[in-house]
Amino acid sequence: MQQHNERAPELGAPDLAPVTTALLREAMRRGWRDLTRAPLFALTIAGIYVLIGWTLVWITRATGQSYWLVLAVVGFPLFSPFAAVGFYDVSRRFARGAPMDMGKTLTVALRQSKRQLPSLCAIIVVMFLFWFFLAHMVFALFLGHAAMTNISSSLEVYATLQGVKMLAFGTVIGAAFALLLYMITVIALPLLLDREVDFVTAMITSFTYVQLHPGVMLPWGLFIAVLTFVSMLPGFFGLLITLPLLGHATWHLYDMIAYGHVKHPQTAAEIYGKDVF
Repeated sequence: MQQHNERAPELGAPDLAPVTTALLREAMRRGWRDLTRAPLFALTIAGIYVLIGWTLVWITRATGQSYWLVLAVVGFPLFSPFAAVGFYDVSRRFARGAPMDMGKTLTVALRQSKRQLPSLCAIIVVMFLFWFFLAHMVFALFLGHAAMTNISSSLEVYATLQGVKMLAFGTVIGAAFALLLYMITVIALPLLLDREVDFVTAMITSFTYVQLHPGVMLPWGLFIAVLTFVSMLPGFFGLLITLPLLGHATWHLYDMIAYGHVKHPQTAAEIYGKDVF
């Protein structure tokens, strides 16, 4: 079998160049190009993600607790890294001159289970569960002493003073969680695919990079959040385009700040094996 011909990833995190808004625009342009070059793969992976979203909605409605649908929708994007690796690899293949191969890309994604990515995913899941716990606490803090109300059908409870306070405070807490999650993953996720580095170093590298370039990276994070939220409104259908687009664009952004226009350290044959073509 040819699959063992590939060389191990380079060790350590690369030196990252400063980011500009021009690089973000170029990353989106390249992301759209990759999306149009591999539409079947994009629809397949994003379609699975959308189906998971529909399942969450069905479970929430079946239990009659529509209030928790709000929390599920807010936390749902936290699981996007599980789908992102495939989009990263497709863009990496195209950038290295390799053709699209869904089987090989899925194999690369599955191989990440033996590397550091699952550890980072575990951190994300723990953060999601902790947010869910805090959301319960916030609700109890502001509405726990209110008269018994069916919050699944009586939405007017949110228009009360305590309800508005709860929504405001919960939004601040949720935004803080989202910001922290963004800072530790925006660079870490593609970095873990590209290089041989532990997940703690990857998170620190990502967090530090956002700290050093807040004027560009924070608006980029806000753009991602808004675009993702808007994409979920029409029955999650918008994610069929948004997920692949942002996945491809994220890889290209990392690729440009890590390597720029220099020769890539590994050729397609070195990454994927001699049978890449």
